[in-house]
Amino acid sequence: MKTSHARITGIGAYYPEKVQTNKAFHATQFLKDYDVVNPKPGSAIAAKFEEITEIRERRYAAGDIRTSDMAAVAAEHAIEDAGVDRETIDYLIVAHNFGDVDPATGNTDQVPNLAARVKGKLGIRNPRCVAYDLLFGCPGWVQGLIQADYFLRTDEVQRFLIIGADTVARVADPADMDYMLYADGAGAVLLESDAGKGGVIAHRAVSHCADELSYLRMDKAFDQSTENSRLYLKMNGRKVYRYAVETVPQLILDCLHDKGLKLEEVRYVLIHQANGKMLRVMARRLFELAGELPFDEAVFPMNVQQMGNNSVATIPTLLDQLAKKELNERGLKADDLLVFASVGAGMHANCLLYRVGE
Repeated sequence: MKTSHARITGIGAYYPEKVQTNKAFHATQFLKDYDVVNPKPGSAIAAKFEEITEIRERRYAAGDIRTSDMAAVAAEHAIEDAGVDRETIDYLIVAHNFGDVDPATGNTDQVPNLAARVKGKLGIRNPRCVAYDLLFGCPGWVQGLIQADYFLRTDEVQRFLIIGADTVARVADPADMDYMLYADGAGAVLLESDAGKGGVIAHRAVSHCADELSYLRMDKAFDQSTENSRLYLKMNGRKVYRYAVETVPQLILDCLHDKGLKLEEVRYVLIHQANGKMLRVMARRLFELAGELPFDEAVFPMNVQQMGNNSVATIPTLLDQLAKKELNERGLKADDLLVFASVGAGMHANCLLYRVGE
């Protein structure tokens, strides 16, 4: 086994141009269950939604843009940032959940797989660049990093391209209040075997698939007044919230303790951008469990207010903005200890520790 580390050498993202503010939902007649009308006006529901989630706007992919298109653009930016020959990439992973979704019909298309499509769009001809998809709910992109780290510890592999992309807004039910949570986007990194300082330190993942299996699922539309056989993303918000708050902070602490590290050594914790309230509760619980120092909000960068929840793309797009100093003036610096942590359908949760190199 090699003593080198899996180090991020390039970062890229795709941010859809269409911005949808909460005002767009003021005239919406929401349902609160199957064929059960919510009596509150859309404007009041949107206002309460913003108060709880902090989401003011979100981004949607244009009608002619598919998930694989967004993924390819994010990947192109990451390759350019790394300055590498794309033909030297050993593995190309696309983490997603819904494939290429047709905006008109909602039909999902996953054959050929998205990674193969992205490889084709990037013009990579090397047949030894293996392209495959990863479906792991919202934690899919972080799980891609975990898989890549295992591969990069061998003598056979040098370079991974890991992309997270989803058009979640296209599979959400417009009559469901949860529709306002979801957005589209893509983020990517080049992860390489490097003997220098920095890189992946440790990781953990868990899957709870008993009662938790239905917390996030695909189901029929709330509005059954018309013939509609489509399936839409449905969520038991309270149970997802409870699972995330109970699972993610402890997973982070366990991962830190595995390597003898303390929370006070962490510069940033990049948590899946689900909604503002859940993020802040998880953050405070993490500090409470650690019991080391007063809560520091600056440790938890956020972009959910402007980007919404774009599933597997939330952490890589957050990382991209942080690296570009779009979230704060400091950005990333050598020796920073980062935590990536996510939670989502399965239910799955994962955590990865990363040290920024020179």
